[in-house]
Amino acid sequence: MPNGFEGVLKGVSAVFYAYIGFDAISTTAEECKNPQRDLPRSMIYSLVICTVLYIAIALVLTGIESYSSFDGVDDPLAFVFEKRAPWIEKIISVSAVVATTSVLLVFQIGQPRIWMSMSRDGLLPKVFQKIHPKYQTPSFSTIITGVIVGAGALFLQSGLVTDLTSIGTLFAFILVCGGVLLLPPIAKEPGKFKIPYINGRIIIPALYILFVYLFRERLISAVENIGTEAYQEILFLVFLLIALIITIKTVQKQYSLIPVMGVLTCMYLLIEIPAISWFWFFIWMALGLVIYFLYGYRHSKLAGEK
Repeated sequence: MPNGFEGVLKGVSAVFYAYIGFDAISTTAEECKNPQRDLPRSMIYSLVICTVLYIAIALVLTGIESYSSFDGVDDPLAFVFEKRAPWIEKIISVSAVVATTSVLLVFQIGQPRIWMSMSRDGLLPKVFQKIHPKYQTPSFSTIITGVIVGAGALFLQSGLVTDLTSIGTLFAFILVCGGVLLLPPIAKEPGKFKIPYINGRIIIPALYILFVYLFRERLISAVENIGTEAYQEILFLVFLLIALIITIKTVQKQYSLIPVMGVLTCMYLLIEIPAISWFWFFIWMALGLVIYFLYGYRHSKLAGEK
């Protein structure tokens, strides 16, 4: 940890997009025989396996080369074997292309199914819920997703794309975790997902105090930079304020630990993303709100129930 715990979290926010595939699993609920059993298991098992592999590979790479040697290196595995075993380096480079392609295809699974569900709720035109007669998949949504993603991949910088992917996913995770707080601690109705409950009224305040202590130097720096253009520091102060409010609410209402931790950790990772990505994220959000108020607000099922 040459850059401290703060450096670790900055690294996490930069590569958070690598974990989106686990979230994509949740969008396939309708294609599972027993989603209440299969989805949680598949997500947890895949998370554990991949995390172990990530850690093991990181240990091997930093054991072979100093961490400082990887600065600016796009393909660390190929870089390690470039001089030691060039023939392995070529195999790794080809494998990386194949693996990246498969990962991108997995990413494409989730968005069409999200649009399909939104269409069923009336938030998008009915064509988005069109199911292919042979493959039984949301065909129109899949084609539109491919066109949008393909255009973005051709004309946008890779760093901006990954940052936008991370910021969008983190924001969605915050909404999901916040929504879980509004649900009963344990869903007793048949066919519902069970939500584990751990009282966070003691753990969350303790973690907040520990966080402030560990990041005390950044807090002092952020206070000193009030009124300047140090956007990241301003976002840090905003995060501390919101986290304090959530902590107080957790003590008052005895919120569950897991969703509160989800909200707080995702919020912190959001503030580590560069300001330019925030700018484009707000533009994308504005576009979504325009679509909602021009179409979704009037056509949604909830509007019809009023």
